[in-house]
Amino acid sequence: MDGMIWLLSRSLQLTSFQAYKLRVTHVFQLKQHSILVSVGQDEHGINPLVKVWNLDKRDSGNPLCTRIFPAIPGNKPTEVSCISVHENLNFMAIGFTDGSVVLTKGDITRDRHSKTLTLHEGASPVTGLAFRQVAKTTHLFVVTLEKVYCYTLSNKEYPKLELDTHGCGLRCSALADPSQDSQFIVAGDDCVYLYQPDERGPCFAFEGHKLLAHWHRGYLFLLIRDSKSPNNRPGYGGRENSPSEKQLLTIYDLDNKFIAYSASFDDVIDVVAEWGSFYILTRDGKMFVLQEKDTQTKLEMLFKKNLFVMAINLAKSQHLDSDGLSEIFRQYGDHLYLKGDHDGAIQQYIRTIGKLEPSYVIRKFLDAQRIHNLTAYLQALHRQSLANADHTTLLLNCYTKLKDSSKLEEFIKTSESEVHFDVEIAIKVLRQASYHSHAVFLAEKHKHHEWYLKIQLEDLKNYQEGTTQLLKGLCTNYQPTGDAIDTISLDRNRVNKANSEEFIPIFANNPRELKAFLEHMIEVEPRSSQGVYDTLLELRLQDWAHEKDSERKKVLQLEALSLLRSDHTVFDKALVLCQMHNFKEGVLYLYEKGKLYQQIMHYHMQNEEYTKVVEACKRYGDQDCCLWEQALGYFARKEEDCKTHISEVLQHIDQNNLMPPLLVVQTLAHNSTATLSVIKDYLITKLQRESQQIENDEQKIRKYREETAHLRAEIEELKTSAKIFQKTKCNMCNSPLELPSVHFLCSHSFHQHCFESYAESEAECPTCTPENRKVMDMLRAQDQKRDLHDHFNNQLRASNDGFSVVADYFARGVFNKLTLVTDPPGSKSVGSLDVNLQRDFLIHTKRNN
Repeated sequence: MDGMIWLLSRSLQLTSFQAYKLRVTHVFQLKQHSILVSVGQDEHGINPLVKVWNLDKRDSGNPLCTRIFPAIPGNKPTEVSCISVHENLNFMAIGFTDGSVVLTKGDITRDRHSKTLTLHEGASPVTGLAFRQVAKTTHLFVVTLEKVYCYTLSNKEYPKLELDTHGCGLRCSALADPSQDSQFIVAGDDCVYLYQPDERGPCFAFEGHKLLAHWHRGYLFLLIRDSKSPNNRPGYGGRENSPSEKQLLTIYDLDNKFIAYSASFDDVIDVVAEWGSFYILTRDGKMFVLQEKDTQTKLEMLFKKNLFVMAINLAKSQHLDSDGLSEIFRQYGDHLYLKGDHDGAIQQYIRTIGKLEPSYVIRKFLDAQRIHNLTAYLQALHRQSLANADHTTLLLNCYTKLKDSSKLEEFIKTSESEVHFDVEIAIKVLRQASYHSHAVFLAEKHKHHEWYLKIQLEDLKNYQEGTTQLLKGLCTNYQPTGDAIDTISLDRNRVNKANSEEFIPIFANNPRELKAFLEHMIEVEPRSSQGVYDTLLELRLQDWAHEKDSERKKVLQLEALSLLRSDHTVFDKALVLCQMHNFKEGVLYLYEKGKLYQQIMHYHMQNEEYTKVVEACKRYGDQDCCLWEQALGYFARKEEDCKTHISEVLQHIDQNNLMPPLLVVQTLAHNSTATLSVIKDYLITKLQRESQQIENDEQKIRKYREETAHLRAEIEELKTSAKIFQKTKCNMCNSPLELPSVHFLCSHSFHQHCFESYAESEAECPTCTPENRKVMDMLRAQDQKRDLHDHFNNQLRASNDGFSVVADYFARGVFNKLTLVTDPPGSKSVGSLDVNLQRDFLIHTKRNN
């Protein structure tokens, strides 16, 4: 009553400013602007003033007052009952107790940009005003104690429509948000009515004398006088509350049809929604705050009370994602399942398809033996194209167990564009369940020719439907009939022709026709599957094994070999088939193809084919030198006379130096019938060759000693005697020598300009340098080898794990074979040390290391 307006910040800090000299009766704060509109009195009497305040601008520390004008229409004194301002700042409506409404149009913050007119006149006091803006259409709802009106302000004539013949008290009306289609709410004593601009909408029965109605974020706030408190009802819907009056504040969620909050308060002045919370102001100066729980907490509360339908509606209104909704459906389904409501549970589980693992649901209803419910779930799974082969199998088994032929036919006779299952799996299940007519229908409809023939021949026994000639056509040059078949469709159908391997079991009792069919297939389709070639090979080997006529047997043998050589058969399968039928030529061919030379030897040894053993050594010995050693051991273990073969093997071993003589003697010692004569020639030849080698080595030694003595004499002579250079030609350009010239002790002479052009070093002869370097490199290599040998021996003696040391040296390539690169015959000698001396010197060094 002191004319002050108080402002409360988010941190609950209070500030105030003097707005009127006497009192403030009404304030209206815009949501989207820092504009406050107030109504109050600066002087006694009935002369209400409207003031517009800009809260962002200051005037001497107070908010800036941008406009002041009298509220009453004309000079008729009347009190202001309510006020409303449009958020676009272009409309302001003021209601009066005499039933009139004044509309200000234009910029409400300035006098010169707006005009004021009387929009409504009546006998009943105005209790509520609300602007409604949808697209470009603006409406103003006007409610009195007796009626509800709607004005269309976007039309110049401002047409009026009477919506109802009963109204409400002060502050008992509000405008809903877009979630309720921005309807106008009027709270009467018996019901709460909702209005559209052109008609009355739904109503809700909320009994009790309404003291306040408010709408915010989907919630309807109703303040009702407690029925236990004294009934102090004033004049036209207002109230003069006694200090002891109790009010019941109830918050309704109209969308989800539940009470969100309800509590009793003393003398509530107003309910304000701000900063995401709700503030309740009471006459004793207290302020209560209500904070909305988050969606998950709300849902958990509803789950505890088993209010799943309400939880689902709440989740949808809060725009919960599909994963969250699916989890609610699952919990609802579990709840219904535990209650025994299997029909209701399966409906909820169906709503989880695509999110919940199907096995979770299937397991429940398999255990409960609720085939009807399980069938409904599997059907929904197929309709959404989320079923796999196991789901199809289970659904068809459900149909067959229920003997529901009509549902089964409906399922399999779905149009081809709506097939949501694996056709081949369906055919298999129907065959197992003896639904052969349904299976053959699917096979024919979806052009599974191989299954169609299997069912016709094996199940339905319609032999006239399947013949060898028909199968040949289906698997090779089959083309569907039709009037409009172009080249593209023909090519596509060729790709989709029947698989010949699928028809092999059909000929189980008719090998002759099977062989004819398979031979036709490999002739027409050389790229037939391996199963075709393997089966045909088995048939040809069977015919070869049972054939008595020698000439015919040779022909069949060539046919089988030609199939093996075609490289279309699987190696392992072909080898097993040849061994089963004792097809020697095929076994040996496959061994040779697989480079299994040891197996070829063993095959001949097992069959005691001595000549073939030697022939195999000669043929494959270059690829595997161990064959000769194995042949010698084989013949050595034979007690019968094998002297001829042993001699032949020994001759080859001797020529290629494949075995040490001592090992040869030890191997032949196992044969009790072999005499010294068998090995006599081998030993004599070996000893003679060794003797000859010794004699050659001794000759070389004498020769090397003589050359060494000669070299030493030359070195001594060079050290003690003068050297006479008598060369007349340059060793580089072969032209006569001219001064200045360069001479070396190796007897090579050069022009100075030739020497400077070709010499790599001033101290070395260009002609002798390459050979000298070779010798020095070999000497250095010998020194390194010698040092490495000593180091290796020391490590081997000191190590506790000798094998690791040897393995390490093998990894470093120490024991790799030494390859000597020597000069070709006729090359120049290095001084008087010839190439043979270098080679033998290196060989000697290798042996010593």
